[in-house]
Amino acid sequence: MPEEPSASTSSGKMGKKPVTIITIGMAGAGKSTFVSRLNSYLHSLNPPSPPYILNLDPAVTYVPYDPNIDIRDTVNYQEVMKQYNLGPNGGILTALNLFTTKFDQVLDLVEKRAETVDYVILDTPGQIEIFTWSASGAIITDAVASSLPTVVAYIIDTPRTTAPATFMSNMLYACSILYKTKLPFILVFNKTDAQPHDFALEWMSDFEEFQAALATHGGTRDSEGEPTYMNSLMNSMSLVLDEFYKNLKAVGVSSLTGDGFKQFLEAVENSREEYEKEYLPELERARAEKAKTLQAAKEDSMNRLMKDLAVDRARNPAGALADHWDPEEEEDDDDDDEFSIVDRSEERGPDEYIDLTRAGRHDAENISWPRPS
Repeated sequence: MPEEPSASTSSGKMGKKPVTIITIGMAGAGKSTFVSRLNSYLHSLNPPSPPYILNLDPAVTYVPYDPNIDIRDTVNYQEVMKQYNLGPNGGILTALNLFTTKFDQVLDLVEKRAETVDYVILDTPGQIEIFTWSASGAIITDAVASSLPTVVAYIIDTPRTTAPATFMSNMLYACSILYKTKLPFILVFNKTDAQPHDFALEWMSDFEEFQAALATHGGTRDSEGEPTYMNSLMNSMSLVLDEFYKNLKAVGVSSLTGDGFKQFLEAVENSREEYEKEYLPELERARAEKAKTLQAAKEDSMNRLMKDLAVDRARNPAGALADHWDPEEEEDDDDDDEFSIVDRSEERGPDEYIDLTRAGRHDAENISWPRPS
């Protein structure tokens, strides 16, 4: 039986803006599977609350859900690699850059559906650095956050985080993304069906527990019995991150069984309030400051241009008389029709979605995967 919906269900239909969830995580953390299960969960509510999903990974061959907007409908990743002579990561980055040039169309489509959906979900590329540290990723994040309440969901592979060094690496990366995006942040410990995330919550709430786990982990001391450099570094970092953990939301979910998604959506709704009270005023202040700086730069550039024109006309009066503009000679360089964003929403019924429990593999895959023992 599906869990009961929270009080925020159908908030979009009541006039509230939908919340945008940007899913970010290391390769193999289960971002696409998480998005698929979240999609299934939202469809299973009573009444259903279908999300609006954007797939931003141009290199993926199959996703276990039907995205409303798919970057693969706009940019051909393989052709980008051939034309620009790029490798896999460079091809993904360039494809994302090309897609970003048309992101105003994406925002228009999202805003048209803002009254009918509660959640907008962005599934980002598996290579985390391509989205988090690229100019296109920053443009997409800022554009979405300026239009709608936005939350960053950092997906973590829980079974691979049981080692203190891996856990610390994930936390440092999460900290850097939080301070780069300056948006409400939720740690999502995925795959809790294989490994409960209780140990991670203990390490986050009590640094002494993390230090105790670090002391018992292999390779923490050298041949002379002294703590290694990495051991000392992680001990120090656990103290530094202790303040970071206090204001951080963390939930555990299983994209396989669906456990924890009610708690995740509750954390998202709490983050909506946090966005409106703390993050939105800061975004508006930064936007006004950026607009002021841009206007000053434009005025400075115009002043220099007018001075150059005045000097040129003083030196060559006859040349100024020959200047003219003929609208008929202007070439039409509008490339808006070169490619457009495709909204797949009209291609299927509102109640159609992929159930993860029945979508183990793509129909086109003639592969028999061994089942785990």
